[in-house]
Amino acid sequence: MATLQARHKVTTSPRKSEPATTVHKLFTTAIDKRQHLLDEDTNALRLFDGIGDGMPDVFLETFAGRWLIATRDSRMSRDVKDFLEESAKTVYWKRLDDHQKEDPKHLCGPEQNETFLARESGLNYHISFQSGYSQGIFLDQRENRKRVREFSQPGQRILNTFAYTGAFSVAAAAAGATTTTLDLSQPYLDWAKDNLSANGIDPSEHYFCKGDTFHWLKRFARQGRTFHGIILDPPTFSRDDKGKVFRVERDYHRLAELAASCLEPGGWILASTNIRKMTLQEFIQEASRRLPKNAQITPLHMPEEYPGEQYLKSLWITLP
Repeated sequence: MATLQARHKVTTSPRKSEPATTVHKLFTTAIDKRQHLLDEDTNALRLFDGIGDGMPDVFLETFAGRWLIATRDSRMSRDVKDFLEESAKTVYWKRLDDHQKEDPKHLCGPEQNETFLARESGLNYHISFQSGYSQGIFLDQRENRKRVREFSQPGQRILNTFAYTGAFSVAAAAAGATTTTLDLSQPYLDWAKDNLSANGIDPSEHYFCKGDTFHWLKRFARQGRTFHGIILDPPTFSRDDKGKVFRVERDYHRLAELAASCLEPGGWILASTNIRKMTLQEFIQEASRRLPKNAQITPLHMPEEYPGEQYLKSLWITLP
């Protein structure tokens, strides 16, 4: 895959600093609690989850031994930086800013300027610290990917909408299903093909669609093209090429209804959103508003390594 190189000057501040021994203990305790999840099949995981591990607005993830620290503060305490430097790991820093979506900045350790592979549940994914705000996989969907793999079977057709780099497609294809990967971005579709190839799966045996999910779902319905499973994980806000706005809190029901029209009898939908201003019950009501009354809806939990804010809402919807 093509990579971009970027170098940034990182500044730190001693303000809001906690005792170093406390910071060190919080990090080591959190990391130790997750050791049972790390093995030869999984080396990409959240290691520290903000308030859930005792330090608000600080999040640490590992990708094949490279660390990504994320903070909501534009400055990092000296004690946090000391812990990261002592780790001797490659560490990049991402600031969680709603307005500025920039590459992570190199903080300490060897630089990682090339795309590399990380593993989750025995599957490989290309990771990049130089390709924008997201690194190639959303780790909070770990359990959902395992579920998609479990419920996908050889000969089935699985549609992955808003697919980003196609991680759900990899999970379904690894189970033998034929996948259709749909996204607005051609670079992300190419990334998805690379992810399939990284797992010994021939991308030419799967389908890739570039464009708007609403447009493609309507087109599939007109063509009578159906799927045994559909993944819906849209952004909380988007605008199509005609200027029409989509908001999860008011429009998700339209998306779910369109997906249901393309579903095989007995098929499933994984409906997901990371919107924070909706409760789980509100999301259930919105997503199911136009679904058949006998649809079975099962709320899914976030992975155990996320003891903090339960922001990710996921539903497993089965239609008769």
